Amino acid sequence: MSELQLPSASLTLRIPFNDVDPMQVVWHGNYFRYMEQVRCELLRQIGYGYREMEASGFAWPIIDTRMKYIAPLLFDQLVRVEARISEYENRLRIDYEFFDVASGARTSKGYTIQVAVEEATREMCFVSPAILFERMGVTP
Repeated sequence: MSELQLPSASLTLRIPFNDVDPMQVVWHGNYFRYMEQVRCELLRQIGYGYREMEASGFAWPIIDTRMKYIAPLLFDQLVRVEARISEYENRLRIDYEFFDVASGARTSKGYTIQVAVEEATREMCFVSPAILFERMGVTP
């Protein structure tokens, strides 16, 4: 039996001027915007983006996040941001890596953790809802 290939996505972006500080280094909070962009692409690929989440009766708030800054991102730099689902049974953990396109060097890494909250009751689910397993092609 082969191991499940967990979904992943990537995007390439050029660092815009309005995302950097006076030293032309990306402000640390903007990394989370980039993570959101690739997370949306990843969820879209499995057919469970934010609109589908809402339609299924679940909200998925982020309850934990972490970033490790290895090398700065700079104005006008081309960066590839990769995201992959690493946990999904009880929570949705997505791991991220940032790479300089020119050199291929990893510049930072991080993760987000989201949990399902049933919209009708506002209660957190201790097991991810069946719709997530379905969209990932996994049998719970």
